[in-house]
Amino acid sequence: MRVLLIGSDSSLGLALVHHLRRWGRHDVELISLAASRWKSERQAKKAVRRARADVLVDTRLQAAADSGEIVSDEDVERTHWLAKACQRSAGRHFLVSSARVFSGLGERSRQEDDAPDSDESVAQLIARAEEVVRSTCERHFILRLGPVFSHEGVNVLTHMLEQLLSGGTLQLGTARRGCPVEAGDAARVIAGVIDQMSAGADAFGNFHYCSSDVTTCYEFAEVLLASVSQFTDFAPGSIQLEVCEDDALERNRSLRCQRLRDTFAIKQVPWRGFVADTVRLYFRHQQQQKQVSNHV
Repeated sequence: MRVLLIGSDSSLGLALVHHLRRWGRHDVELISLAASRWKSERQAKKAVRRARADVLVDTRLQAAADSGEIVSDEDVERTHWLAKACQRSAGRHFLVSSARVFSGLGERSRQEDDAPDSDESVAQLIARAEEVVRSTCERHFILRLGPVFSHEGVNVLTHMLEQLLSGGTLQLGTARRGCPVEAGDAARVIAGVIDQMSAGADAFGNFHYCSSDVTTCYEFAEVLLASVSQFTDFAPGSIQLEVCEDDALERNRSLRCQRLRDTFAIKQVPWRGFVADTVRLYFRHQQQQKQVSNHV
């Protein structure tokens, strides 16, 4: 299949490029986050038409949700342009979304057909983008992910490592719970779906994927802290983790992934098994960037 990947330089996009090119089952066209900020529908339509893709994978909104970037009405409009272009070409629109569309209030995990109910402005815009895709492109596939972490790009792991390495006291909450996803694992899932689409799978609608174990920001930082000392001279005693006692409501943004498992036989895996390798790759990446800077 021909795959058009939009947001190829996001944390997830980079992992997906690596995964797809490693196995070589599909031809991949790439559009970066900056290049996808089209000013007109004509520009977006031209990009889709030039790629002649069977499936368009859009990671822009997921990348913004996980990196803390602003999502705007213009981003939703660009999603509409892409959906219309896919509908005209009879292509598949694969929108990567986020568990943030749910408020997380209550103990139960959210199912695929649960209505988005978050009152956060970013989440409401992403939910609008989902609805635009559903109403515009018949062959739509919306995959909501838990928070994606990676050794590169802007995401929860790189942000937290920067804070840990700066030393001092780091206050983290325990009220918000979720199931983070390593970027390579998310790429495995997306590539697995695309592989089955290329073999004739014709499933569309809402799907979920997250890791199999729930955690909090505080617990995630504890695991990171234990891994950091294996790959650097950093001393765990140079930083103190403290539970932030705030008035935040308890939220559980874990996702039920039954539909993905039943349709594509894709199973969830724990996030903890990825942390040590991701931290190692982070320090290797930092060292490579430093060497490049020294040669400039």
